[in-house]
Amino acid sequence: MYWYYMIALLIIVLDQASKWLIVTRMELGEQITLIENFFYITSHRNTGAAWGILEGQMTFFYIVTVIVVAVVVYYIQAYAKESKLLGIALSFVLGGAIGNFIDRLFRKEVVDFFDSIIFGYDFPIFNIADASLVVGVFFIIITMFLDERKKGKIAS
Repeated sequence: MYWYYMIALLIIVLDQASKWLIVTRMELGEQITLIENFFYITSHRNTGAAWGILEGQMTFFYIVTVIVVAVVVYYIQAYAKESKLLGIALSFVLGGAIGNFIDRLFRKEVVDFFDSIIFGYDFPIFNIADASLVVGVFFIIITMFLDERKKGKIAS
């Protein structure tokens, strides 16, 4: 059971270390090309969520994050014993939520830096915590699908 919290802690450490490197080594707006027209490291700050929605609504993010963390910890305790995939998925969500919460709490903004252009679309700049949240939610959906299939509610 504690392994799930160790995974979350590893994500938090990687997220915060990468953000520290961006903040201390790059100017805001500075960009490093890794793959031309595809992938860059760009020093960016965000006071909202993805695509800048809910910009400046820190109190809202504090409340939502505390609720999400409480629910995720409850689900890890209650259901992760039965499903390792669910436990890992929840670990990713927990690590991602706490990683961005730390930024909002201490910086009053989130440090983003992964900048990609996919099929001509300039995707919103993101960070390790954001990626962790997306991967975690994806695996929660997969777990739910597999669970429903196992119960016979979804045809093979």
